[in-house]
Amino acid sequence: MKVVSSEICPFVQRVIGVLELKGIDYDVEYVSLRDKPDWFLKASPHAQVPIIIEDRGVLFESAAISDYLDEAYGGPKLYPDDPFNKAQHSAWAELAAKNYLVQCGVMRAATAETFEQKKAKFLSAFEKVESALEDGPYFAGDRLFMVDAVWYPLLHRAAVVEAHSGFDFLAAFPRVKNWQRSLLRVDALARSVAEDFEALFAGFYLSGETYLGRLAGRDVPLSHAG
Repeated sequence: MKVVSSEICPFVQRVIGVLELKGIDYDVEYVSLRDKPDWFLKASPHAQVPIIIEDRGVLFESAAISDYLDEAYGGPKLYPDDPFNKAQHSAWAELAAKNYLVQCGVMRAATAETFEQKKAKFLSAFEKVESALEDGPYFAGDRLFMVDAVWYPLLHRAAVVEAHSGFDFLAAFPRVKNWQRSLLRVDALARSVAEDFEALFAGFYLSGETYLGRLAGRDVPLSHAG
């Protein structure tokens, strides 16, 4: 199986996290989203990553790919057996995926004012999931599910931002913070990004062009971040 990817795409990270949790063999091919090759434009109906390529053809959309991988391959099943619980997990996973690009927008904010405006919308997702979390360590207790893999890109990127800038998106959400800590210790999810991910991520989201980047360089007082 080939996964067609770009280096810091959260939707790709979601899919590779599932591949790792399931123990499925795969190769990754990176494409430039600024200069998309013709073969990729023909293979991907909406010219976006990720896509996976198998002998049977091409699949696109990270949610569809993830569910296919869970159903078609061995390894641990990533949804509860009970249909109602499965639907609940799917709904919470969808909330996470809807916030991938919201998080990207917050992190790319150039000014403190824009950052604060975008942050308010983004933090509402964490506020909602805070009340849904059980005692942990994962979303539904001791077992990892698909919903954990789908929230992981948001939580992982929040951890990278905190490590570089000191700003913690999760400061007001203790259950989400504990969930983040637990997921960051899962080796399979840690392998959902390339070895140079943090450098590439920081170069794009934590550069001098962004408010968080200037915060990371301490050009902005930390007290102004909250």
